[in-house]
Amino acid sequence: MIDRIFIDSNVWVYLFSHEEERKREIAEHYIANQGNANTIIITYQVINEVTSALKKKGVAEQAIRSTIESLMKICVVQDYSKEMLLLASELRDDHFFSFWDSHIVAGALTAQCTLLVSEDMQDGFTKDGLTINNIFK
Repeated sequence: MIDRIFIDSNVWVYLFSHEEERKREIAEHYIANQGNANTIIITYQVINEVTSALKKKGVAEQAIRSTIESLMKICVVQDYSKEMLLLASELRDDHFFSFWDSHIVAGALTAQCTLLVSEDMQDGFTKDGLTINNIFK
């Protein structure tokens, strides 16, 4: 079985915004080395967070639409479900994740990912076969 990797929005923002060159290069290299299109998982929340961050940085709408197309092309989008929303609530209760981070972790767990790549969460945290990894450290 191929490992499924959930990539959080902050990684994509570095990739698409080109503001922090070192982090952009790390993100680009990491994503380029993930193999086939069934490997990288995101949720609609990730797409919304990325496009919102890019808009705040002054990125033009045409580029934002292109970013959405790119994300949809290279990633599998895990949709929301009742189970995922309840799992997010359990994660907040049990592990004190923020509201939005709990949805990211729940999305990764629901999609049966083994790795969640994020700069903003608890590096090394494990839950049910999922490990959070900060590739920028």
